[in-house]
Amino acid sequence: MPSTLINGDRVPIRVWAPRHEVDSDAIRQLKAVASLPWVAHHVAVMPDVHVGIGATVGSVVALRGAVAPAAVGVDIG
Repeated sequence: MPSTLINGDRVPIRVWAPRHEVDSDAIRQLKAVASLPWVAHHVAVMPDVHVGIGATVGSVVALRGAVAPAAVGVDIG
């Protein structure tokens, strides 16, 4: 499945899921993550994406010069 691109404030959001199946609250949360100053290149979104605490579950976020424990799970962080 090719990815779909959603414009974020700082970096794009690449979605590997049918866009119509991604909850609007998850999109809102992904856009908030994509606006953070330490996010590098793009936010990747997997087919199992859903709203999480801190960061959207099913997303991959590369960071530059930062560590975000909530992005890997509140239980881990």
